Amino acid sequence: MAQRRHHYEVALESYLREHRIPYISVDEARRAILPQITPLRIAEGPALKAFDFVVYGASENLLIEVKGRRIARAGSARARPRLECWATRDDVDSLRTWATLFGSGFRAVLLFVYWCEEQPPDALFHETFSHKGRFYALRCIDADEYASRMRPRSPKWGTVDLSARDFETISHPFLRSAGVSGRCDPAPFAAMEPIGA
Repeated sequence: MAQRRHHYEVALESYLREHRIPYISVDEARRAILPQITPLRIAEGPALKAFDFVVYGASENLLIEVKGRRIARAGSARARPRLECWATRDDVDSLRTWATLFGSGFRAVLLFVYWCEEQPPDALFHETFSHKGRFYALRCIDADEYASRMRPRSPKWGTVDLSARDFETISHPFLRSAGVSGRCDPAPFAAMEPIGA
């Protein structure tokens, strides 16, 4: 397992292994397969940002940019948490450029990995899992679809996001994108205490 700085990526890597999904974690320090352009740039823009994983699916392969987001404990039983889905414009542009470079059979996706401070409700997510005492949930969005609906969030920081409606419309379970049928077994949650209990 790669040494990763963020627990979101570590958790996802464990999830991939558990589901026996073939993957490669991308090491930014080793990008020797780039075309003879140093450094590779998007048109005249910034250097191309590396993504996080290549996942090999049944019908196509995914180039994945992991976006870790936190969902705080709900203030009341009825409160539905806001699902943050922002990214940088550079994340989206670079990911789409990588898909073009990899060519046919590869699709770029943003994978939102939510760290939930309490067990997420089934109605909110189709894919939930636990790793090292934390709850996680996944939602996946095709990078081209994200780009077609994204709106500016912070011009200063170069961030973009989606409306809640667009996010619900175009995001979907990750395993479906990876060509894996079925659903994550929720049984491990039954024996767990909520974080911070």
